[in-house]
Parts: sequence; C-alpha cells; structure tokens
Amino acid sequence: MTDSTQLIETLKRVLRSQGITYAEAARRLGLSEASVKRLFSVRRFTLARLDEFCRVLDIDLFELARLARGRDEEVREMTDAQEKALAGDAVLLGVFYLLLSDWTAADILAGYELSPPDLTRSLVKLDRLGLVDLLPGDRVRLRVPKLLRLHPGGPIHRAHGARVLGDFIAAEFDRAGGYFRFEYRELSKASYELMQRRLAHLAAEFLELAELDATLPSRQRASTGMLLATRHWELARVTGLKPRASPFTPAPEARAQRHRPARARARS
Repeated sequence: MTDSTQLIETLKRVLRSQGITYAEAARRLGLSEASVKRLFSVRRFTLARLDEFCRVLDIDLFELARLARGRDEEVREMTDAQEKALAGDAVLLGVFYLLLSDWTAADILAGYELSPPDLTRSLVKLDRLGLVDLLPGDRVRLRVPKLLRLHPGGPIHRAHGARVLGDFIAAEFDRAGGYFRFEYRELSKASYELMQRRLAHLAAEFLELAELDATLPSRQRASTGMLLATRHWELARVTGLKPRASPFTPAPEARAQRHRPARARARS
C-alpha cells in the first residue's frame, strides 16, 4: 500500500469512527455526495482537499499521517527505569496513560481531582524520564509510540497488576454495561493455537479503534478495559476430579530435557 493510499484509507476510517457519512462530509464541505464518493473511489486528493477533510474531522494533516503510520508502528516497551518510576507513583502513572490516550492538560484538570501545580510536576517528571517532551503551556509531545507494552512481570505488573485485575473482574459486568462470558470445552492443540491468534487480532483491533477515537474530544470517550485470556483449565478446579495427565503437557523427562542447557544437550 502506497503512502497516499494509506492516508486515504485512514481518512475513511476516521470518518467512520466519528459517525460522519459521505453525505454529511459533503454537506460540510459544500460538495455533492457523488463528488465525495468519487474522490474516495479514484483516490485522487489534492493536499488542499485533504486539509479540508481534516478540518471537518477536527484534526490536522500531521495527525492524519500519524494515524496512518500507527498501523505499522512497532510495539515497544519502556525501559526498566521508566517502568519503575511509574510503578512507584500512581498519580504519575495515571497522568501518563491519560496522555497516551490523547488527553490534554486541560482535559485532565477538568476530569480529575488534580491541582495545576501537581499536574505540572507530573509532566516535568515524565519529561525527565524521556516519555514526553514538555512544551509551553503544559502541552506535551509523546516520545514513545502509542502501542506501548508493559514488561510481563515487570515493575508495573508487580505493583498494580493483581489489584487492577481483581478490581476489573470483581464488578458486575451487566450492570456496568459490559460483557462477560466464560466457556469451557475441549480443544485440540491446533484449535487452541487458532484461538490464541484470534485473540491477538482482537486485541490489535481494540487498540486500532482506540487510536481512531483519540481524534474525538475526551468528553466523548470513556476509559474501557478489555480482558482477553485463554489457558488450559482442568475440571479439578471445581469438581475434585484430578486428571492423570494433560495431552498438551510434556512428560517429565521431556520437560527436563527441554530445560537443560544447550551445551549439556549437545553432549548427550
């Protein structure tokens, strides 16, 4: 996909995410609906026309380019020092994740009980950690990609993981307008691996939708958690029936062989 095609495809996705139809876009631009459809069909946008669409969406060309590039952006992890600093300061961690979700300083002050001096101190700390660039007027520019992944078992997981997960699943999902479902069935190894891949794709779609919705004002968005999990699970957990062996569990001698150092395996 060429850069120009990717920009146009991203423009279409942002229109959909904001609920703006071709007819509505045409009305705001003073064009006919047929003209707008033709633009997207032949994919021939001048720079001026792209800029007009961006104004309709309340974003600029740089933001559109960032969204287009974001689909191919590598997932990165923070350094251990950065994670330790965030893990040790819950307010700093919260401010950082709001900034990752494109909240402005004004949004944070309006939405959370935080004083302007405390917010500024958090922004200065994040700047010193190399996570953001602090600009005049408490504006920030992220220095990390949006697709940021925590170290599994790292400082933040150790400090907050169990409490966050416990709080998340303790709620009555139906009352909160959420969705919760637990299923238990027998799967082959191939089917199990297929489900793992599908869950990974769903997680990627969740992040993509969040990236698109970041173009909306913060008051039109709500913090949303999604838990995806699959694992081997035995009836013994609730019935007391203890299995003799799992078909996916290596025999003891195989496990020992797998965990022996490579040099030792080579000698055997």
